[in-house]
Amino acid sequence: MVFDFDIAIISRVFVFLLPSFLNPATATQSTHSQQITDPKTDLVLARCQYLNTCDFWWTSRRPVSLPTTTSEFDGIVTPVIEPVFSKVTEDVPGAEGPVFDKKGDFYVVAPGVENEGKPAGEILRIDLNTGKKTVICKPKVDDFGGIPAGCQCDRENNQLFVADMRLGLLIVQTDGSFEQIAKKDADDRVMQGCNDCAFDYRGDLWITAPAGDIAPAKYTRSMQEKFGSVYCFTTDGEMIRIDTGYQFPNGIAVQHMNDGRPRKLIVAETPTKKLWSYDIKGPGKVENKKVWGNIPGTHEGGADGMDFDEDNNLLVANWGSSHIEVFGSDGGEPKLRIRCPFAKPSNLQFKPQSKTVFVTEHDSNSVWKFEWQRNGKKQFSETMSSFGQL
Repeated sequence: MVFDFDIAIISRVFVFLLPSFLNPATATQSTHSQQITDPKTDLVLARCQYLNTCDFWWTSRRPVSLPTTTSEFDGIVTPVIEPVFSKVTEDVPGAEGPVFDKKGDFYVVAPGVENEGKPAGEILRIDLNTGKKTVICKPKVDDFGGIPAGCQCDRENNQLFVADMRLGLLIVQTDGSFEQIAKKDADDRVMQGCNDCAFDYRGDLWITAPAGDIAPAKYTRSMQEKFGSVYCFTTDGEMIRIDTGYQFPNGIAVQHMNDGRPRKLIVAETPTKKLWSYDIKGPGKVENKKVWGNIPGTHEGGADGMDFDEDNNLLVANWGSSHIEVFGSDGGEPKLRIRCPFAKPSNLQFKPQSKTVFVTEHDSNSVWKFEWQRNGKKQFSETMSSFGQL
């Protein structure tokens, strides 16, 4: 029997073997990746802290969805699970931006494609049954090729909004045609190169922009200098820069209230291993910036793409760590880690109305999938049009 391990109510898990089955000398050992079950009995006794306010105990035969190891960083012990990953396709240079359109077709971007040493990024459609890749668009503006890095699908027109590190924000039709949205923001500043984007349920698109000015300016990016920005492209067609001074802003997500109103904007700052949040007050209007979450590890890399499940748990690709971090709705430290069969997960996306998560990665530039414990949160493209009036 497989039990659903409800991580939505667990903030810390400390795992012990029953004393009768343990060697006392090893009972208190803390290792980086420590087995927590006795192979003879497969019996787990876990002490869990319920929403940081009360404790409860549970015992069961170990189901496949329970943590099988733990990981420790800065004195914080976090359970780790190892779901089965299946490879969907490979050889997508710089694989990023997984997204489904309204018809259920699946797309990724290949920002690493070059032509004679110059950017020539691609947007591809992937057949999930065969893994076959079809290039639908190779964006190019005034002889400058693109570096597409993130995608979202809109609700009304089934078109892809693509964050491009060289060209800014693009709208790409599923037939391959495209247009560049804005060369300047609402304050007449040249747009910066964009990396990722996320719709809220009103239809406003929130965008990270870690690169320097878009083409024809010289391409610049840095993991050390703090010139990254965050934008909002509103339903009124305004491109509003809401903040700047980031050290490579990367993944981005919107947390919604139960009634569908956008609540918080979450922004990943990769080198600092920080997740920042803002309270959303309206289209392009935010306040109360603060650290929302901390990414574990001392590796080169950090938070990349992310997506919410239906219980507002945030799954975050931790590039360079071999893990996807799972945060509760209030952030803080990860309450669960998902071990991947690759070191550099770059982004992730739930298949609509399912528990299947599609993950891009930079070790073999492949796309993988695994089953999570609950469905993903609805994307903007899946919502009813009434949300657009919120």
